Amino acid sequence: MTITPVFIIIVSVLGAGIFFYFVPFGLWISALASGVFINIFSLIAMKLRKIPPREIVEPLIAGTKAGIALKRDQLESHYLAGGHVNRVVTALIAADKAKIELNFERAAAIDLAGRDVLEAVRMSVLPKVISTPMVSAVAKDGIQLKAISRVTVRTDLDRLVGGATEETIIARVGEGIVSSIGSALKYKDVLENPDLISKAVLKRGLDAGTAFEILSIDIADVDVGENIGAKLQADQAETDKTVAQAKAEEKRVMAVAKEQENKALVTEMEAKLREAEARIPLSIAKAFETGNLGIMDYYRLKNIQADTNMRESISDKEEK
Repeated sequence: MTITPVFIIIVSVLGAGIFFYFVPFGLWISALASGVFINIFSLIAMKLRKIPPREIVEPLIAGTKAGIALKRDQLESHYLAGGHVNRVVTALIAADKAKIELNFERAAAIDLAGRDVLEAVRMSVLPKVISTPMVSAVAKDGIQLKAISRVTVRTDLDRLVGGATEETIIARVGEGIVSSIGSALKYKDVLENPDLISKAVLKRGLDAGTAFEILSIDIADVDVGENIGAKLQADQAETDKTVAQAKAEEKRVMAVAKEQENKALVTEMEAKLREAEARIPLSIAKAFETGNLGIMDYYRLKNIQADTNMRESISDKEEK
């Protein structure tokens, strides 16, 4: 079997392609030129472990040039753990230039915790201003005040892992503003000295347990709202009026019910009286039959009734 030159060329090209795929020769040369010694077989092992060599070598070169002591195994372990190697190394370089103590282990932990370690380092150098939403509170004189504050914070790298976020800072500052305004005797005291709120809030140590250090709290704006005290008094007076009206209506209903009850009793008594009067003739007739009533007694009774009717008639005419 004769091997043709074309076959040799094809095999050579394929072999060179496979070699340069598994052996990033150019990256190895760049590392050596930068003073970073990496065994070429280590680069091949990265390929076999499905680690892009460029993701490890380039940050390693950058860190070494910046004077950061890094190990290839550290970077590989962080990459395999799902971390961002380039971001961590960049953060280490920025921290070193800013004279901030930050080692690789802490930076890797911050990155794996889901925090942006590079942004955290930048906030340690350049503090961030957080604007709180408008907070409403009522002074002791019943006047409502509405305040907006600006909170200047700096990242605390030691508390970044497990520390509370900006939302906690905003909530605590808002709570402190409400408490400070609520303890003021007059709303004018707050308007004249807004810094009293800032000082009172800062004394509370609101950054405890958070990933930040509060540098300052500045009251950006204070507006006067409603007279809550007067409104509450008016509402209370209206409520008292409604209660009084309800009680008066209850008494009226009870009086009407009592009157109706009395009328019912009178009607019942009148009915019983008419019933009794209706039985009088029967009783008289029975008395005649039994001999208990004589004819003369009956006439005397009739005379008495006539006399009584006459007297009542005369009395009615005199009253008219």
